[in-house]
Amino acid sequence: MAQGKRLRVAVVGTGAIAESHRTAYEAHREDVDIVAAADVDEGRVAGFCAGTDHAKPYHDLDTLLAEQEPDLVSICTPPSLHVEQTKKALGSGAWVWCEKPPCRSLAEYDEMNVAERDGGPYVAFVYQQRSGSAAAHFRDLLAGGELGRPLVAHCQTTWYRDAAYYAVPWRGRWETEGGGPAMGHGIHQMDLLLHLLGDWAEVRAMTARLVHDVETEDVSTALVRFESGALATVVNSVLSPDEVSRIRIDCERATAELTHLYGYGVKDWHYTPAPHVAGEVAERWHLPAADVDSSHAAALTPILAAHRAGQRPPCSGDDGRQVLEFIAALYKSAATGLGVRRGEIGPGDPFYRSMGGSRTGDRG
Repeated sequence: MAQGKRLRVAVVGTGAIAESHRTAYEAHREDVDIVAAADVDEGRVAGFCAGTDHAKPYHDLDTLLAEQEPDLVSICTPPSLHVEQTKKALGSGAWVWCEKPPCRSLAEYDEMNVAERDGGPYVAFVYQQRSGSAAAHFRDLLAGGELGRPLVAHCQTTWYRDAAYYAVPWRGRWETEGGGPAMGHGIHQMDLLLHLLGDWAEVRAMTARLVHDVETEDVSTALVRFESGALATVVNSVLSPDEVSRIRIDCERATAELTHLYGYGVKDWHYTPAPHVAGEVAERWHLPAADVDSSHAAALTPILAAHRAGQRPPCSGDDGRQVLEFIAALYKSAATGLGVRRGEIGPGDPFYRSMGGSRTGDRG
């Protein structure tokens, strides 16, 4: 991006999550200009565009790309559309910022990556829970040895979704959503857990369909071993009236705990020192250099910086793939009853092509 030149931005899919993208772009209005949006629903795209300065509504992506030649495209459509729309945008020369889940399978993820070019355009994914400054502060403390080795962790996404939520035709189906709450809900907290603790080594999991009449699970649990030796539990649910998102990490010198719902600030993180740690040492753990809440706007900042530099952005390539591989391993372990190691799922494995493996389409 040339100095002083605002990026031309287009938004594809103008449902509820598109508002988070619009708000993020407005927070960076000195650098970006929303010039267009596309949606098959004429009223919805017209309403979205009315909330911008001058964005033009479109009803198909091809026409938008040809007429507007955007520099950056937000993909805010259902998961089954992400691959085709991302490839079209990349082919036009636009970078892509795509909502979660990135796609329905590792095979689709790799297909999108093949469409990239060195130096850009690239596709990055919205893992906004990484973006809070308190997460960066924890990583700095861990890297500096302040907290000691990570030992035990818990990652919890326990939310509530009713039957009306699943009345939307593409939800709860392997073919269109790609998975249940592990894919559509817990992916954010799991990505944050991996971002904080590094490479995972092995996962053993269970899934169940306890309430909702869907193909996918409505709850999952997993035990995880990290390359560092740390052990973790992961719970994803859409059956939990008392909704919470939580990560707790017990290290040698402290427990760090984050409790929130859809986003956090510094105030949502708490550090409890071990008995042998001096109080004045623990006090500085609560003082990150900045207080930036996790959000789409914060997540967009490094994407724009990467575009200016012509470099691969975070939450793309191998970095963006790690949590998707973890979820595939979770589903494979639940289906087979076996532990699954990182790197095990590749072409030829049914869980490479679909998170449902051979269960795709099975309602039993």
